[in-house]
Amino acid sequence: MSTTTPQKFEFQAEIKQLLDIVIHSLYTEKEIFVRELVSNASDALEKLRHTQLTEKEIFDETLELEINVTTDDKAKTITIQDFGIGMTREELVKNLGTIAHSGSKAFLKALGEGGAKNTNLIGQFGVGFYSAFMVAKSVKVYSRSWKKDEPGHVWSSDGSGSYEIEEVEGQRRGAKIVIELKDDCAEFAQEWKVEEIVKRYSAFVSFPINLNGKRINTVQALWLRNKNEIKEEEYTEFYKFQAHAFDEPRLRLHFSADAPLSINALLFVPKENTEKLGLSRLEPAVALYCRKVLIDAKPKDLLPEWLRFLKGVVDSEDLPLNISRETMQDKALIEKLNKVITKRFLKFLEDEAKNRAEGYDAFFKEFGHFIKEGAALDYTHKEQLTKLLRFESSLTEKGKTTSLADYVTRMGTEQKDVYYLVGPNRASIESGPYLEGFKARNLEVLFCYEAVDEYVMNNVREFDGKKLTAADHADVKLSDLPKPEGALSDDDVKTLTGWLKETLGERVADVKASDRLVDSPVLALNADKFMSPHMRRMMKAMNKEGADSPLRVNLEINPRHAVIKRLFDTRSSQPEKARLVAEQLLDNALISAGLLDDATTMVARLNKLLESV
Repeated sequence: MSTTTPQKFEFQAEIKQLLDIVIHSLYTEKEIFVRELVSNASDALEKLRHTQLTEKEIFDETLELEINVTTDDKAKTITIQDFGIGMTREELVKNLGTIAHSGSKAFLKALGEGGAKNTNLIGQFGVGFYSAFMVAKSVKVYSRSWKKDEPGHVWSSDGSGSYEIEEVEGQRRGAKIVIELKDDCAEFAQEWKVEEIVKRYSAFVSFPINLNGKRINTVQALWLRNKNEIKEEEYTEFYKFQAHAFDEPRLRLHFSADAPLSINALLFVPKENTEKLGLSRLEPAVALYCRKVLIDAKPKDLLPEWLRFLKGVVDSEDLPLNISRETMQDKALIEKLNKVITKRFLKFLEDEAKNRAEGYDAFFKEFGHFIKEGAALDYTHKEQLTKLLRFESSLTEKGKTTSLADYVTRMGTEQKDVYYLVGPNRASIESGPYLEGFKARNLEVLFCYEAVDEYVMNNVREFDGKKLTAADHADVKLSDLPKPEGALSDDDVKTLTGWLKETLGERVADVKASDRLVDSPVLALNADKFMSPHMRRMMKAMNKEGADSPLRVNLEINPRHAVIKRLFDTRSSQPEKARLVAEQLLDNALISAGLLDDATTMVARLNKLLESV
């Protein structure tokens, strides 16, 4: 009940300008007003809690420190009440009649400055409060200070140019904001709508938030608690809530840092990689908070692209946000956050790989694609990421992997390169001709099964000073092995390779005896240094220009193989059959190399050869 005549105040011209900015330009989503008012209420409660430590007498001492939100869809109103610090008449004028105590000009200047000024504005009855006018026909603020002898007041305005303040009786400590909604904003008087907004933006506010008598924030802000005090089931509950997940997390990193920035982070690796399942590309899912209030649920620049599989929360008090909390003004600061968090997560993965190797291998099997992407594209963290790569190799058991670092420790003193082969699976690589020469010399070869692997190897290029080299590359030179008996003589080899070059014509760039074949008769090496077989297939799949350019290979023969020795004899006795065999051997080699696109001609030739059997 009012006990005085309302006193009317005119907003200054600058305040009107500011209101216009807040209502029409500053916020991109009208629902933000709920977040701002709840945040203000939380700050008011926090201030009271600190005041209780220093003041003996507090008005309405027994009131619970909580926030109560009430909706009335018939009256089209939403009410947000706290039992916090409250305001006197002078404070209502100062906080709601001017902007953050400093006048409109200073505030308008602060909009463009960033830094601590903007941070300090958040949470006060300043611009965040004015967001209510985006949705309001009128706003009433009932408030009573914690000071026992101060009466209660109501502040009211329709945002058009003036406000009124009058004294009221029966007001409890704190502030109660009653918003009469515009007709086109009536949805904010719906309980389900407000609950969805509060759970999205204000789920981790420290104080209870009750909506129409029911508490709706039940999950704690675990990232701000000491990890030694948190149970596993609490972490799992938080992960499921924050990530909208049904599984349990595979890995978890919970850390805090004071320098170079104040950071509290709680990050999770999910159990499964949904991109791997063929679903859509993942979007950033580590939410950015400032003092437990959501700033951005999917910040694109907070982490590098290859870490898009992570879920969780990063909270930093150092964020110089613009006054709407919606965008970061200081890109350099976000880059610092990016570097600190990425560095910590990479260190975490290194520790996992060292101390819990089986667990890390399981992680890499599911999420290794992202680590490879980072190794190929993130030059800032390339070295750390390369150490985290894992591959099967010719010296590991099927299903077991090795790191590049471990590979290097097994290299002989004469070996200068790290060798790898790309193929669809282990069986395909092991049964192909390209591994034979390396096995004969006890040279380890890494097995790469994913299409992206060749791209990764070409971008990583070297490790620990050792060049990463494709074992099927034409330029690879292997040490000599003792020549077994029964091979064609050097003169016969020269004759046969010359005949093959002439017979196969433009399909081959060169034909020579191989130093790497042991059990197979021939192999084909790509003569194009700029396009590997696997790159050609990828370009062809994407219909890229150049994928259909004429294919020329280097053909290597095994002078010890029975087929090659028989071909040497057949060349003179049955020249037509020898030509068919030569062409078939080339196609066989192209199949092993993954370079034969059309088998129609080969099938016809095989039928012709079978006729002569």
